[in-house]
Amino acid sequence: MPMPFSVLAETFEKIERVTSRTQMLLYLVELFKKTPPDVVDKVVYFIQGKLWPDWKGLPELGVGEKLLIKAASIALHVPEHELEMLAKKLGDIGRAIEMIKQEKMKKGAAAPGLLAFIKKPGQQSQSTLTVEKVYETLAKIAMAQGEGSREIKLKLLAGLLAEASPKEAKYIARFVEGRLRLGVGDATIMEALAVVYAGSAAMRNVIERAYNLRADLGMIAKILATQGIEALKNVKPEVGIPIRPMLAERLNDPAEILKKLGGRALVEYKYDGERAQIHKKGEKIWIFSRRLENITHMYPDVVQMAREGIKAEEAIVEGEIVAIDPDTGELRPFQVLMRRRRKHDVHVAMEEIPVAVFLFDTVYVNGEDLTVKPLPVRHNMLENIVERSDRWQLAKGIVTSSPEELEKFFLQAIEDGAEGVMAKAMHDKSIYQAGARGWLWIKYKRDYKSEMTDTVDLVVIGAFYGRGRRAGKYGALLMAAYDPDTDTFKSVCKVGSGFTDEDLERLNDMLKPYIRQTKHPRVDSQMKPDVWVEPALVAEIIGAELTLSPIHTCCYGWVKPGAGISIRFPRFIRWRPDKSPEDATTTKELYEMYMRQLKKIEEKA
Repeated sequence: MPMPFSVLAETFEKIERVTSRTQMLLYLVELFKKTPPDVVDKVVYFIQGKLWPDWKGLPELGVGEKLLIKAASIALHVPEHELEMLAKKLGDIGRAIEMIKQEKMKKGAAAPGLLAFIKKPGQQSQSTLTVEKVYETLAKIAMAQGEGSREIKLKLLAGLLAEASPKEAKYIARFVEGRLRLGVGDATIMEALAVVYAGSAAMRNVIERAYNLRADLGMIAKILATQGIEALKNVKPEVGIPIRPMLAERLNDPAEILKKLGGRALVEYKYDGERAQIHKKGEKIWIFSRRLENITHMYPDVVQMAREGIKAEEAIVEGEIVAIDPDTGELRPFQVLMRRRRKHDVHVAMEEIPVAVFLFDTVYVNGEDLTVKPLPVRHNMLENIVERSDRWQLAKGIVTSSPEELEKFFLQAIEDGAEGVMAKAMHDKSIYQAGARGWLWIKYKRDYKSEMTDTVDLVVIGAFYGRGRRAGKYGALLMAAYDPDTDTFKSVCKVGSGFTDEDLERLNDMLKPYIRQTKHPRVDSQMKPDVWVEPALVAEIIGAELTLSPIHTCCYGWVKPGAGISIRFPRFIRWRPDKSPEDATTTKELYEMYMRQLKKIEEKA
């Protein structure tokens, strides 16, 4: 049976009103129970606010605000300027469309396009829209390209809005505008899927494992709903579908690092570049970023390197793309590489900012899933399939059991322009933990040599209005760490220093799409900012030291009852557009950093 789109719209409205993740989860469970297995992928994509995974590189909807208003104007038979004025007043074009539709129904003055679903005045509206029809229409809108595409998009969207009920039209408009923002994290979706299709939230780990190996939650949900949980247990990596990258913990003591890793480790340079997952299938090459964006078109030089430098027919390898000085071969900082990404003429950028690739892992070769193999096996395979050249080589590394040798190698890495080193376990259990952060990989960066000279990556959850020279604009941000256990963002500090005048001028435009009237359901904060912000933007922050705070919720009660962990004298360093909110520094990491800091203070005393 087709699934009415109204079921989805009603669930969205419920989720929008809740402030509890538990209630959000219950609504998703209700929704999936009503969802036919063959459309569960589309329902998941709608919840995520997208038509398909970003990595597919397929077109976006390509509907701007003006085109949306024009389409709504045609569907509702109202002048564009009236609709625009109401949308501006409400701050929400979706709500404006809903109100106009409701008013027309009350007056019985519906446009011809609305007659199909409007009964007599006072009766409940009926819509014939299904999830499948809305999805297929939106997909056609996205795929309409080239000459005449604007008219095609306009006609399709106007027809969809005309056929929709007021509530459906609101959420269609918000989806099209990219402002659906329900605040439902992938972890919450997976938990609901586990309850409905696997019988228990405890099975979320199986779903998560499959999702980590094939980063398409819609596809994973459909396999689960149509084939069952056992099918997910057999999911393996597939060339062309990115794997969620393995993440590292952090420490700043070589002896402690080696102890955590079992006494012996592969220690490699940690390059200051862009992490890349490179897929090869015959002559076809894909390159995915740390956030799983398809960045193949940005690096035609790396594509050629991969074709020539990977000897396997099929492979998935990982490495770091680093900007280099063409005259000296020296490594250049991350900011230089980001300049290349911003340039429109890729081939000119390729000449101005050449790159080298330093490979450090392989997770799949010629049909074999290597994520379940220990690091020595993976690394040996990497060495066997890589044909090295000046700009295509393995990350520089050593195998050591000596803290002194690790420290010496760390200092050499800094001297050579790297950020520091990555130490990796080599024991029998040193598998590739896709999408997970653990003690199999440990970062040791140059920032870690003293208290809180180590930067952290935090998520913006609120903003404060500025004073004095900053009057009329935002002057400070409320920052949070990610808690993966609860899938929430917990406040850490208020940061107002480190911003340039240019940063402050851009802040209003950057935050505008994410401003909320109420606190986001996934945000845990006792401090109340002037405006709440959806957790979407990640920034690198430094501070004088970590300290206990009675007002911040990060690690609240972990060290001392009634206190969380905060940052003293925090300072903004830079934005991290390459990181998603879930890639931010975790509460557990901050706790461990605080405890190490405390231990050093006690030792000095």
